[in-house]
Amino acid sequence: MNYAETVSYLFNQLPMFSKIGEAAYKKDLTNTIALCEALDNPHKKFKSIHIAGTNGKGSTSHMLAAIMQAAGFKTGLYTSPHLYDFRERIKINGVCCSEEFVINFTQRIQHQIETIAPSFFEITVAMAFDYFAENEVDIAIIETGLGGRLDSTNIILPELSIITNIGMDHMNLLGNTLTAIAGEKAGIIKPFVPVVIGESNKETLPVFIAAAQSSPISFAENEWYISDWLYQQPLLNVTVVDKSKNEYQHYALDLTGFYQTKNLLTVLEACKVLQKNGWNIQSHDIKEGLSNVKKLTGLQGRWEIIQTNPTLVLDVGHNVDGIKAILTQLDLSNFKQLHWVMGMVKDKDIQAVLQLLPSTAKYYFTKASIPRALDEQELLIQAKEFGLSGTAFNDVNSAIDAAKENADFSDLILVCGSVFVIAEVNRHQN
Repeated sequence: MNYAETVSYLFNQLPMFSKIGEAAYKKDLTNTIALCEALDNPHKKFKSIHIAGTNGKGSTSHMLAAIMQAAGFKTGLYTSPHLYDFRERIKINGVCCSEEFVINFTQRIQHQIETIAPSFFEITVAMAFDYFAENEVDIAIIETGLGGRLDSTNIILPELSIITNIGMDHMNLLGNTLTAIAGEKAGIIKPFVPVVIGESNKETLPVFIAAAQSSPISFAENEWYISDWLYQQPLLNVTVVDKSKNEYQHYALDLTGFYQTKNLLTVLEACKVLQKNGWNIQSHDIKEGLSNVKKLTGLQGRWEIIQTNPTLVLDVGHNVDGIKAILTQLDLSNFKQLHWVMGMVKDKDIQAVLQLLPSTAKYYFTKASIPRALDEQELLIQAKEFGLSGTAFNDVNSAIDAAKENADFSDLILVCGSVFVIAEVNRHQN
């Protein structure tokens, strides 16, 4: 098989969560362990950082990867899902793995695919681990896919575990309370391995403390706080206070969504822990990495402005907490009229999201081309129940075209609601 045929084989032959949802989720690590044993346990051949959380784990992963690259470390990065090319999931120093590697790995593991019957995600995890081991990375940043305790990535023994936050998402798989979901995410905490918690509350704090009985634990929000910030195109300038030293530190982020300030505190605490444990990360490495995350890692889809006059923004926010973060960003943005292009998947808490949305916006309801996508007409019907008016379009680019036709130069067009909707946006629009 060539590359296109290989990726088609992986997409179509293996159960894929993005396509079919819960049926593709394997609730144990048996398949991943078996696959990695067949590959001589590559995950034991490199050092890693493990990151879980409801929101922000992708941005946090990319921020840390950029910092480690700036510090001179050969840095692997495993994230999911991808936007445009499958190989985005597996990178070293910001460069996607080669098509040849994907082809050769799939051929090499084809017997195990046929006998073990793994999920798509289980195969991609094994593929990433094999690639990082083969290329002898100094460190790999590993993002969980869903949850933590039973996530396929959870066979690693990392240098550091990070949990960004806990929110109500994937309740059908992880539980219906913040306490239950925190318990699943806390499953990545390993004995004697330090853990950084980005955000906690009265429901999740006891869960983290109990899970980390033998692990050094630190809470980013207790160690740092944001003193000031200013958006100056194209960077978000942030002043942070290190509480332990009462020192003010200044950072310029190329990820300009205000919600990145929360991720920033998590990343800074992670760097402090890594420094204590012998990793040579200097303050200038942190600043360089944070100013060049997109350049160093290729991250896309986080309050990403792809056009001005009118402003066109893409954001992968897709659950209640993600939408709340976007709404905060909108409050800080200057525009005349908001045009909201939105598509969601069926297994999200649709009504909880819709009730947050402003009735003053003009809506363009759409869907991604995957079986999990909620039909655009159904989304329109549900939105009307919350006083939201708009029109339905059967693909995202048609919706964006309609928004552009209706928008003035000073308006803002926002596209969000699903990673898979963002993935289908034509970035080369006129």
